[in-house]
Amino acid sequence: MAIEGGAKSVICQELPKEQPAGVLFVRVANSDIALGIAAANFYGNPSHKLQLVGITGTNGKTTTVTLLHRMMRELGIKAGLLSTIVNRINDDEIAATHTTPDAIELNRLLSEMVEAGCEYCFMEVSSHAIVQNRIAGLRFAGAIFSNITHDHLDFHKTMANYIAAKKGLFDSLPEEAFALTNIDDKNGRVMVQNCKARIKTYSLQTVADYRCKILESSIHGQHLELSCADGRKEFWTTLVGRFNAYNITAIVATATLCGFEIDEVLRVASKLVAAPGRFQYLHGRGITAIVDYAHTPDALQNVIDTINEVRTKAQNLIVVVGCGGDRDPIKRPIMAQIAAERSDRLILTSDNPRTENPENILDQMEAGLTAEQRSNSVRISDRRQAIRTAIMMAKEGDIILIAGKGHETYQEINGVRHHFDDREEVRKELGIDNK
Repeated sequence: MAIEGGAKSVICQELPKEQPAGVLFVRVANSDIALGIAAANFYGNPSHKLQLVGITGTNGKTTTVTLLHRMMRELGIKAGLLSTIVNRINDDEIAATHTTPDAIELNRLLSEMVEAGCEYCFMEVSSHAIVQNRIAGLRFAGAIFSNITHDHLDFHKTMANYIAAKKGLFDSLPEEAFALTNIDDKNGRVMVQNCKARIKTYSLQTVADYRCKILESSIHGQHLELSCADGRKEFWTTLVGRFNAYNITAIVATATLCGFEIDEVLRVASKLVAAPGRFQYLHGRGITAIVDYAHTPDALQNVIDTINEVRTKAQNLIVVVGCGGDRDPIKRPIMAQIAAERSDRLILTSDNPRTENPENILDQMEAGLTAEQRSNSVRISDRRQAIRTAIMMAKEGDIILIAGKGHETYQEINGVRHHFDDREEVRKELGIDNK
């Protein structure tokens, strides 16, 4: 079909038995890698013309790259962003369809960033993209490892494969790049084994190049102390929770590794606010609703534990959560159990059921609950009705966590994406201006 469409050259892993005259066939060991190199060359190797920084890990990728991009813009630096939520060239927004685009789209976007004068690009690098060689042909100036928890085993099959996929980013770094790794995670040092780049570490618990200590925490933010080569520095962040202390530490460390002065970095860091759909607050009728993208057991536990650390005894916590269809089913009962153990009321609902029956997904989630926990939970497959029910249950002062979809503005059912936004639903039910 390609030849019929006018193709004069074909890159392939197996030569066809019949080779039409006038068509050049090039056999390669891996056509995905060849595509990445070809795309990079076609667009003039844009990753060599700016500082490309990638982040990989299960949780924290979107928050980290989004806030790094905002920090650069606040510092007056031209920068690009490639994330799950959106792609940006300076302040211009381009819709994102995958966490990491394919090699051609990646290089096209990077080329446009170069043309727009961008000096930096901050990019989420998914494990799928690494295994599928979508980043082949790119040169990274730095890479960040956040953490690894249970996720994507429907694709990788084993945790060992998942870890190896993440490590692939660090294995590819050149000597002049930096590798920033979270050594509080048990795989933090594994990521940088045999890595040629400059290795730097960050943590909350362990001695590291960048060590953060939480001095004070509340529902409104955190007072942090950072110990690094520049001494001890205290600063305030509006980002809530221990997991966000890790994120902001990675952000500050990355900015300084890119050459920016620590005091200026901390000044800007104190002004940064959460990425859309990441611990996003909505207030109305005396009720606080928090919309968060948490869709893994670890992320869900982190968010709930953060809320429990700062809520009062008089405040009830109602959790609304579901699990996506056609994805790793192992985490479904685990997530339900985490939510049930840590909340006052639990509502199990649909996430993106995709081609699965939503009721079957709820059955699997319920399997993780004890008889007592089931009696204190409700299952409502209609997500809109589940959110409405949670708000009806809540009294003044209570907190509702709506987890799983965060920034998403659709719900995928049987291959069709229907408009659906958790934040819109909350605003409508609480009587908040939906802007």
